[in-house]
Amino acid sequence: MSGLDLAQFKALIVRPVVSALGPGEGAVNLLTGTALVESGLAYLVQLRGPALGLFQMEPATHDDCWQTWLRYQNATAASLLKVCGLSSPPGAGAMVSNLRYACAMARVKYLRAPPSLPDASDAAGLSAYHKQHYNTPLGAANATRNVVLFQQAIDA
Repeated sequence: MSGLDLAQFKALIVRPVVSALGPGEGAVNLLTGTALVESGLAYLVQLRGPALGLFQMEPATHDDCWQTWLRYQNATAASLLKVCGLSSPPGAGAMVSNLRYACAMARVKYLRAPPSLPDASDAAGLSAYHKQHYNTPLGAANATRNVVLFQQAIDA
């Protein structure tokens, strides 16, 4: 299986989104690693499920982010739309064709998590954070096995 160039993805998709929505290098590495874990930077639609985009977010999660958080965060919502080249909130399907939008929605999911991000160079910490706050405890991700992917994200 082949996918996108990791360094280009990090520089051209993830970094601009984090610059718009903040904060910092920890978020860049967390989001880059999340895309590696969730889709291998290869799948835009989940093979046997409803998840969409390189970050494999389910439409219900996407909609909840807008309905229960972004609608109350006007500055964040405006920054998100601007960095994604959008004028109004799209449906979940936009995460398939707009890579920055998929990344921004993943960033929003993490912004809603209460604890601070792990250090930007802590692959094990970033992997555990992903498992707890993105994939969920009942999800298929394995925080121990995925450390190598988060290290690749850090190194890119």
